[in-house]
Amino acid sequence: MTAEQLQTIREDFPILGETMRNKPFIYLDSGATSLKPRSVIQAMEDYYTGYGVNIHRGVYEFSERATREYHEARVKTARFIGALRDGQPYGSGPGHVIFTKSTTEGANLIAYSWGRTNLTEGDEIITTEIEHHSTLVPWHPVVGETGARLRFVPMTGTGEFDFTAFQGMVSSKTKAVIITAMSNVTGYMPPVEDIIKTAHQAGAVVIIDGAQFVSHHPVDVQAWDVDFLYFSAHKMLGPTGLGVLYAKTELLEAMPPFLYGGDMILQVHKDYSTYHPLPEKFEAGTPHIAGVLGFSVALDYLEGVGMEHIHQHESELIAYTLEVSKTLPWITVYGPEDPSLRGGIFSFNLEGMHSHDVGALLDAQGIAVRTGFHCAQPFMEQMGIAGTVRASYYLYNEKQEIDALFAGLEKARALFL
Repeated sequence: MTAEQLQTIREDFPILGETMRNKPFIYLDSGATSLKPRSVIQAMEDYYTGYGVNIHRGVYEFSERATREYHEARVKTARFIGALRDGQPYGSGPGHVIFTKSTTEGANLIAYSWGRTNLTEGDEIITTEIEHHSTLVPWHPVVGETGARLRFVPMTGTGEFDFTAFQGMVSSKTKAVIITAMSNVTGYMPPVEDIIKTAHQAGAVVIIDGAQFVSHHPVDVQAWDVDFLYFSAHKMLGPTGLGVLYAKTELLEAMPPFLYGGDMILQVHKDYSTYHPLPEKFEAGTPHIAGVLGFSVALDYLEGVGMEHIHQHESELIAYTLEVSKTLPWITVYGPEDPSLRGGIFSFNLEGMHSHDVGALLDAQGIAVRTGFHCAQPFMEQMGIAGTVRASYYLYNEKQEIDALFAGLEKARALFL
């Protein structure tokens, strides 16, 4: 990405022209949520001001327009993750795109509808200690109710996946493998394709948390042959309150609905109900229509830049960050040393300082980072730490902001120590 291209991108994000604490705003917290370009904001405003009506229920022009655009957004999402090839109509691919309210809801939907239906006593679910709470926690009540068991793949000292140990753990008891495609703490990216192949050889389904990965890298669910994948719109230039769940058709058809109510119903009688076919079966109630239409524009924006270009840009940023950090002995960095194994996330601590104190001192300099345990307490327990400072990058970040981060850390250290 050239300097001119990066500057053009930055101009699309109005908040980057703001100040924080009377300092130029430097946003290094895209792992929590991405900023939104003007085009996405405008698309949502256009819906509300121009034709803000409900979908599926009206035979009038505005409702038909909203319904059509909502469906087109679903098709676009399916193509974006490789669930549909060019020219294929929706429904002809291996799976379906379900709109949820978040990554968290996608994880809960799978645990509730698939887990409770398919797991029995003695079954095993393999996962890791680097998972986000929203991936791990929904399975705690499921294993408690079904008698299934959670098993954790050992991680290396830098939080990398021990693939050899994983191979030894997989057996006929393994019913599901649940793993993030990119750690929200360190940016580490496990060997997802190899994990899926190994799990499938044992007959297990694979559930991928794509919240950090899908927003930064090209994805092809058909090439992966993944069973479930969930991610959030708000981490990829879209609005909050909207998530995506992709799942194979045969799995979804065998699962009971997660929520019941309007729009997922085909027929309702006094004593029983029947449900719409996929994907509406899992989309009860009025959806986040404006959010879906805004997300559609966000996908256009990402494809216009190119996911490969975004990945390359962030790879350069994290490589530069790691190179600079090696010259500063008072910084402890978490995650692989090899930048090719990680995305644009830099998780660290300063010697003698609590992560919250570091974050507050950076805030005073107009620099936004995340501090704490990042919804990953098992990982923090494994590492023996209370939390980290996390800087996370996206397509609009530049090297000058990384220089500002390190300069800010120097100032913070001088003030505190």
